[in-house]
Amino acid sequence: MDYSPYPRNDILCIDMRSFYASVEAMKLGLDPMKDLLAVVGDPNRSGSIVLAASPALKKKYGISNVSRFFELPNDPNLYIVQAHMADYLKVSAEITKLIYQYVPKEAIHPYSVDEVWVTVNGLQKLFGNRREVARRIKNDIYECFGITCSIGIGDNKFLAKVVMDLHAKQQGIAECTYEEVQQKIWPFPIEAMWGIGNRMKKNLNRMGIVTIEQLARFDLRHLKKRFGIMGEQLYWHSWGIDLSPVLGNFIKTEQKGFGHGISLLRDYSKAEVKVCILDLCEEVCRRARAANRAGKTIQLGIGYSKVTGGGFSRSQSISLPTNVTMDMYHVCLNLFLRFYDGVSSIRRVYVTLTNLYVKQDTQLSLFEDRAKKNDIGYAMDAIRSKYGPTSLLRAISYTDAGITIERSHKIGGHYA
Repeated sequence: MDYSPYPRNDILCIDMRSFYASVEAMKLGLDPMKDLLAVVGDPNRSGSIVLAASPALKKKYGISNVSRFFELPNDPNLYIVQAHMADYLKVSAEITKLIYQYVPKEAIHPYSVDEVWVTVNGLQKLFGNRREVARRIKNDIYECFGITCSIGIGDNKFLAKVVMDLHAKQQGIAECTYEEVQQKIWPFPIEAMWGIGNRMKKNLNRMGIVTIEQLARFDLRHLKKRFGIMGEQLYWHSWGIDLSPVLGNFIKTEQKGFGHGISLLRDYSKAEVKVCILDLCEEVCRRARAANRAGKTIQLGIGYSKVTGGGFSRSQSISLPTNVTMDMYHVCLNLFLRFYDGVSSIRRVYVTLTNLYVKQDTQLSLFEDRAKKNDIGYAMDAIRSKYGPTSLLRAISYTDAGITIERSHKIGGHYA
């Protein structure tokens, strides 16, 4: 591969080690890397998921982020704490502010609450080469927050991410240039490469592709024919090539739609799930109104309990764009009654509003008072904005099937 046509940048991919567990450990005055600590979504439920485990807990008992509360060992030295999502978001924001001391905002691309790309081009005279910059940032994060991080360094975002996953989590800081791809990336199995999930792994394995090297040496035409643009992207990634922008506004993105979903804590019946659907539609339409958008395509997704398995996802387009809660609810209810099997218990529900329009561009109807329906929604939003999200609710939200009150205490589905 001739890499001369491709850009070379100084990119860091910074990952906070066991971030949630590290934050909770520091709050308790513990060592995040040595003490046994598990962060649980809801300790009152035995089936609640373990959101984070300290490195020591992972090593000693094999606890991972897919483990359940009841699987935790009965160890007197184990600390079990409830997740506090607001704290994690606050610490993440403070870490980003620390990185501002090195680079401007347009050089920072947050990937998740505990992972971020940083472009450090042109910092040699101020802080040294890119490895020295990585070392400085790593030390600053540890000194200011007590949190250990792993940093991958690459000529582009992909290389920085992959070398971080494959090497930096063991070494602390690891680097990979274009010329080192064959040595540092190719020997690993394809599932170790960022962007390849279990489904893609199985598809590639059926084609005889097991390692990243085999993917790189496979015929590009066959990959494109089999997987389309995704196959082409995987091919170039296997050679370490990535043309993603490294500078820009990575926070602002165009809104394609509004969605809201929930994994229910118990099985819901046919009657109960109607309440859940209405609560979800209320939140989706509130967000659409806040963005001055309305949509013409409404989607409902239902997942059944593990006993029966399965579910369905269906959508329907309407003639006029809407962000009125009851308009969306009636469409979702119609989809539910048409496609629900009538007997299965329900554990997952989501609704989405897409095919968006600017609200001012929507037409008026001669056959209904749409302005009045819109005004009711905006009035309810204004009250909730001033007095809190649960200050004005529909009566059914106060029933056992309602989800709004419970979720008002959570961020990202977990307690704040």
